[in-house]
Amino acid sequence: MAIGNVLNPSVPLTQDVTSPGPDAGNLMGKTVGIRVDEIWRCWDWITEIWAEQFVAAGATVKLWRCSQGRTGAEGERIAASLNEFLDGIDIALVGLANCGSCTGWTIRDSITAASKGIPTTAVCTQNFVDLSRALARRGGRSGLRLHVLPYPLNECERAEVDAVARNHIDGIMETMGISSQTSLRTAV
Repeated sequence: MAIGNVLNPSVPLTQDVTSPGPDAGNLMGKTVGIRVDEIWRCWDWITEIWAEQFVAAGATVKLWRCSQGRTGAEGERIAASLNEFLDGIDIALVGLANCGSCTGWTIRDSITAASKGIPTTAVCTQNFVDLSRALARRGGRSGLRLHVLPYPLNECERAEVDAVARNHIDGIMETMGISSQTSLRTAV
């Protein structure tokens, strides 16, 4: 019988950022960048409601829609577009971690934003919390802010998803580190 060694390819980085990074603070006059994707309609609906709240609190909102095809020349184009987007915002909200590859890209894009010093929050559904945390740790940012939404969402009707978005307004404010003087409840 042959004996072999199994190697663990997920060696943690020696330099891990355990801090969540800067708080978002007061929204007045800031630009909140929301990274959306091509897949999850529920995330579009949630960010629509949250964006209205951010605007009501005095922020400007920019959306950046990403795709999953991130190799070769297309991957380089998307990376450049993401960097351009991040250079024009003050706060990053990145989602949605709701499947394996989506979770990977959500966390990767969140780490990219946080590495630029931008107050960053990744959003995932309950079934992908452990994977989100593992990927953040593996990427050297175990302290990455993570806001958790219920699962499933995409299979729900619009009214159900809208209710989830509204029920998470206070929670997303807290996770993002939005100052208590900023009230997002005004437009609910």
